[in-house]
Amino acid sequence: MPDFTYEIKHSPVYASLIIDLRSQQKVLVEASAMAAMDTTLKMESKMRGGFMKGVGRMFAGESLFINTFTAEKGRGKLYISPGVPGDIQHYYLNNTCGLMVQSSGFIACSDTVNIDTKFQGVKGFFSGESLFLLKATGKGDFWFSSYGAIIEIPVAEDFVVDTGYIVAFEDTLTYTVEMLGGLSFRGLKTGILGGDGLVCRFRGQGKLWIQSRGIYPLLNFLYPFRPTQSSD
Repeated sequence: MPDFTYEIKHSPVYASLIIDLRSQQKVLVEASAMAAMDTTLKMESKMRGGFMKGVGRMFAGESLFINTFTAEKGRGKLYISPGVPGDIQHYYLNNTCGLMVQSSGFIACSDTVNIDTKFQGVKGFFSGESLFLLKATGKGDFWFSSYGAIIEIPVAEDFVVDTGYIVAFEDTLTYTVEMLGGLSFRGLKTGILGGDGLVCRFRGQGKLWIQSRGIYPLLNFLYPFRPTQSSD
């Protein structure tokens, strides 16, 4: 059962999160994600877990500081908006497994949840994505976001996802980065000409979340319309 009463509105395009805090409840929120709040709430910014963990979150695309909101003067509502237009997903951690989240995907969580970073090594380098993922463990509520709608997929054995569409997955799943179609000439031709080169192959049992839109195709679409300096 969730620790907080909450509501996700305007999903999946411009989703926002509203958390109703009971008296003395605390919630951790990514820096600059607060849109509005009741005056009964107090905000405090600090490097949760110390300097090194804060730096680790920076490598994972998050802020050095995390904001803590406390309902010090009674019940109050907190309005949270992600930095990009898209969806918000809730997940409840119950100490049975951890949650791996893409860089910049963290929105908010219970103060009983631990947030750390995990170095992907060569997998992150060759995938073209961030070298670091966020890892959430412990017990409590956790909210994450993405560009586009979020789709939940139950994985029973193997499942393949383009590296640019992964949002989050349970750590009961393992993954490898590979070329779609293999490293043969035919496989390389399929990946290059088809526009789907590197993929993540997930194995095991657990939940996987992907986004319905990719940010890089959007940037490629907008690139020809960028302002350019005239030669005149």
